[in-house]
Amino acid sequence: MSYQGEGLQVMPAVREYFSLCLRLIIAFGVVFELPVAMVFVAKTGVVDAKKLAAGRKYALLAAFVIAAVVTPTPDVVNQLLMAVPLVLLYEIGIVAVRLFGRKHFIGFEPD
Repeated sequence: MSYQGEGLQVMPAVREYFSLCLRLIIAFGVVFELPVAMVFVAKTGVVDAKKLAAGRKYALLAAFVIAAVVTPTPDVVNQLLMAVPLVLLYEIGIVAVRLFGRKHFIGFEPD
């Protein structure tokens, strides 16, 4: 920021602007891969939809902690803009695990 004339005028450096944009693009890119990662972990048999649904309150807490760390400012609006999609994608992931997770057949027990 720099001081010019009568007041404080916001003059961000190009490096800071691109750093912020790159950080947010990477963060949102990783967040939107959450349902795919959840299905992959469910396919390996580590978790199932019931376990993910039971851990919903911890996922909600983790979403807000991650959003607080990733967002550039400490205000609530930016944190909500990151946390709400994360929570919604977690719920979409639970539905995707129910649909595409490991299937158990009658008379077949996985190793």
